[in-house]
Amino acid sequence: MVAETVGAPSAASPGLLRRVEAVVFFTVFLDLVGFGIVIPMLPFYVQSMGGSARTVGILLGCFSFTQLLATPLLGRYSDRHGRRAVILLSLLANAVAMALFSLASYHRMLPLLFASRILAGATSGNIAACQAALADVTTKQTRARAMGRIGAGIGLGMVLGPTLGGLFSGLGPWVPPLLAGGLALVGFLGALLAMPETHPVEQRMETKSQTRWAALKDSPRRKALGMVLGLFFAVFLSMTTLQVAFALLVQARLGWGSKEVGYTFAVVGGLGLVIQGGLIGPLARAVGEFRLLIAGALLLACGMVGIALSHQAIPMMAAVVLVGGGMGFLQPLISSQASQVAPQAQQGAVLGLAQSCGGLARTVGPVATGWMYASWSTQAPFLTGMVAALAAAGLGVLLHRETGDDTGR
Repeated sequence: MVAETVGAPSAASPGLLRRVEAVVFFTVFLDLVGFGIVIPMLPFYVQSMGGSARTVGILLGCFSFTQLLATPLLGRYSDRHGRRAVILLSLLANAVAMALFSLASYHRMLPLLFASRILAGATSGNIAACQAALADVTTKQTRARAMGRIGAGIGLGMVLGPTLGGLFSGLGPWVPPLLAGGLALVGFLGALLAMPETHPVEQRMETKSQTRWAALKDSPRRKALGMVLGLFFAVFLSMTTLQVAFALLVQARLGWGSKEVGYTFAVVGGLGLVIQGGLIGPLARAVGEFRLLIAGALLLACGMVGIALSHQAIPMMAAVVLVGGGMGFLQPLISSQASQVAPQAQQGAVLGLAQSCGGLARTVGPVATGWMYASWSTQAPFLTGMVAALAAAGLGVLLHRETGDDTGR
């Protein structure tokens, strides 16, 4: 087991930085493979247990509500006790939650399915802790690229996960979540053996004397931080539409099943992999983070409109490409902005608070999406997603003016 601790970002050696990036990438990748295996097919699982679109929304909302409550606490814990413990806890709990998911699928027990998602949500501080670990060992000049590594892990996981889910679903509905649990366990063992602690002890002592909301109240850039939190809410509110309504929409309009939906989500993940794994760093340096952020929000808005209006496979896939491109730009850039407006000693708290704003969106968004899909029309959730994406673009413009920073660094 590794017990070493790195110092401040300026003191991190290139070798140790590469090591942290590699472990974080591997951890997030395995976590998102498991996520990608089950999430695209979740509406079909609920349908097989007698649930409706509203049930899908409530199920996803329960996950996000417990995540909303737990993530700031886990972020705060990582500031006080280190990032490594939170990462290990999240991976191990996710393995248990996926085992419960598999059992629920085998016995068609909807209450057990709810229990598995609530447990997963309550312990899902993994990505925020990984973001904080990278923020510990990077500088403002290298942070967007490093956050892109997390995005690349997410993208690769979201390519492989839905593909594996589609392939293994033919063996039985309980097989994909069991596979996801096994991968989470592999991630836990890998982090246990190789993840160094990145948060210096002296900064942990400083954090202990502060309140939970000190990251927001005492920030010298409180207004900018508030805008970043609004960005997280708007972006994730738009993105949750896909998880609830997309599978149901293409099933009704195009006759697609779990395999087609899984492969479509793999396309979204592939775009994120290409953008965040190689393009985000050079583009951020060339045109600035804010311009990319605004462009990503506009792409997301256009894709949402396209999905709402498409009734054939080719236009639908073109709209999915726009959504995937927009998400590929937005995910690392909003995290980079959150880390840049945070005090150095409170990276975990601020990133956890930002993820909680995303969690709030993922709590109300799925419930509202399921209700709109069932009660209004199949188009309504995606048009609402368009409005949220446009709001994110507007917040990006306001944040740019507030900080007066053309590069975002």
